[in-house]
Amino acid sequence: MTVRNSDRFIFAFNRIEKSMEKVSGLSSFMSFPRLIDKSKHLNAVIRKFEQDLRECGDLRNAIVHNRTGMEYAIAEPHEDIVELIEYIDRELSKPVTVADLFLRKVHILQATDTLASGLNLIREKKFNQIPIYQGNKFIGLITATGITYWLADNMTDEIISREMPTLLDIYSHEKQKNTYRFIRMDLSVYEAEEYFKKSVAEGKRLEALLITENGRPEEKLFGIITPLDLMKID
Repeated sequence: MTVRNSDRFIFAFNRIEKSMEKVSGLSSFMSFPRLIDKSKHLNAVIRKFEQDLRECGDLRNAIVHNRTGMEYAIAEPHEDIVELIEYIDRELSKPVTVADLFLRKVHILQATDTLASGLNLIREKKFNQIPIYQGNKFIGLITATGITYWLADNMTDEIISREMPTLLDIYSHEKQKNTYRFIRMDLSVYEAEEYFKKSVAEGKRLEALLITENGRPEEKLFGIITPLDLMKID
C-alpha cells in the first residue's frame, strides 16, 4: 500500500508540533505560529527552519481543513516539501552535533616551538590556524595574519631578522587574540553556525570553534571548526 504524501506530511508535522511543545513547555492548545515564536528562542533547529515551518503550518491548514473524509485530501504536498518536513522532524528529534561531523586528530604545537615548526605544519596540512599550548594550558591560535605582522615588524632595510622566533613570539603579534570560542562536543551544528553568524553581525572576527568534551579550555581538544567547514556542509 502506497503512503500518500499528505499522510507523510501530517505525521511529520504532528511530531514536530510535539517536539516544539516539549522544547517550549507549552500545551497543545497553543497555535502553531505561537509555538514557533516561543520555542525558536530555545532551539537552534527551529531558528534555522523558522520560515519553512511557518509555510508548512499554512500547508497543514490547507490539508487538514479541506479534508472531506479520511480517504481524501484536497491538497497533496509535493515530494520535496514532504522530504523537507521529514528532515526537519529528524533534526529536531536528533540534531546532528559537532561531534558527528568534526571530531578528528588535532595538531597542536607548544609555545616554545619555532616558527619553522608552525610553517611546516601549515604547508603540510594546509591549516589556517594552529592551536598553541604551554604544557597542557591553551594559549591561543597562531594565524597567517599573526605571522604576517611578525614579518612586518621584524623587517629592516628589506632584511628579516635571522633569529628564529618561537610561536609565543609570533602570538604576541596577533592583533586580535580572542578570535575563538570553546564549544562542547554535543552542540548542534546549527548552534555552531550561529556563533559565526553572530560574530559577523557584531563586526567581530571569529576564526574557529574549538571542540572539547564540555566546552572548557582545560579539556583535551577534539576538533576545530572554521567558517569554511560549515559552508561545505550547507
